Amino acid sequence: MIKAKAYAALQPKTQLVPWNFERREVGHKDVKFDILYCGVCHSDLHQINDDWGPGIFPMVPGHEIIGKVSQVGSQVTRFKVGDLVGTGCLVDSCRTCENCKQGLEQYCLNGHSQTYNGIEQDKKTPTYGGYSDKIVVHEDFVLRIPDKLDLAATAPLLCAGITTYSPLRHWKVGKGHKLAVLGLGGLGHMAVKFGVAFGAEVTVLSTSATKENDAKKLGAHKFVVTKDEKQLKSVYGYFDFIIDTVSAPHDINMYIALLKTDGVHICVGAPPTPYQLAAFSLIPGRKSIVGSMIGGLPETQEMLDFCAAHDIVSDIEMINMKDIHKAYERMNKGDVRYRFVIDIATL
Repeated sequence: MIKAKAYAALQPKTQLVPWNFERREVGHKDVKFDILYCGVCHSDLHQINDDWGPGIFPMVPGHEIIGKVSQVGSQVTRFKVGDLVGTGCLVDSCRTCENCKQGLEQYCLNGHSQTYNGIEQDKKTPTYGGYSDKIVVHEDFVLRIPDKLDLAATAPLLCAGITTYSPLRHWKVGKGHKLAVLGLGGLGHMAVKFGVAFGAEVTVLSTSATKENDAKKLGAHKFVVTKDEKQLKSVYGYFDFIIDTVSAPHDINMYIALLKTDGVHICVGAPPTPYQLAAFSLIPGRKSIVGSMIGGLPETQEMLDFCAAHDIVSDIEMINMKDIHKAYERMNKGDVRYRFVIDIATL
């Protein structure tokens, strides 16, 4: 076994502490890499707090992982020592079901293996994430990081980036479309960047007027304060698509009213309480409400290559590992522009 060190929550709803553990030995098709940077996702805090159900503890969070290859298995063909690589939200899947065969490992019908707070495909071994110094991953779930990209700012692309890229690509959002981005946080700021890069007219919908300058700097064409009734009414029936990145409770019916006939409301945020959806929000305009997770491995690599070609990365604030709890507090207050990234050298 390989000795590793990390920050972990030993029990639910507790602060992270230094923790030593063991990674598996490098198998024939495995890649071992030293972690350089790991993004901080709001889901890290949700899972530590058991907000989404009982977790597996000790828990090492982190699924936006960037590093450098230090060892490869004897049958690895895609990577070599010294390569810059990443791993996102998944470290394995069954690879045999209909979805996996289509490169949709995120929807594995037999249950994928999350990068942390999950279990390996043996259905018994816990997975541990990127708030650690090293990781061992099957080469099929390792991503190549283009040389052009800033490494630290690339880390959040592996969750916040692909979570917004995938649905915008799936529903073919692009030139001629009017896209609204609901919420300007870690997910929302990436949705703005991708929407603009795809050629759509992008409007940010926010409860906070103070975010208008940020939205425009990110490339948004318009900004609507949703608490302002006049501004809100000005975009009734205006949008082809809304990508909803908000994880706090909100009235989805109010936003569906902003869609054109045949408009699509795409949910990527995960509020803690169920939506209260009125049938007549959908029926009169033949509107749709849909959901999306991350992308599969082929699409995530496609996104990274697209980002390199279009000079797109996340806006980040670098932190030391010891400051993770301050970062969580600020994240809960929305006080981050727009993603924290841990410098793992400070572990």
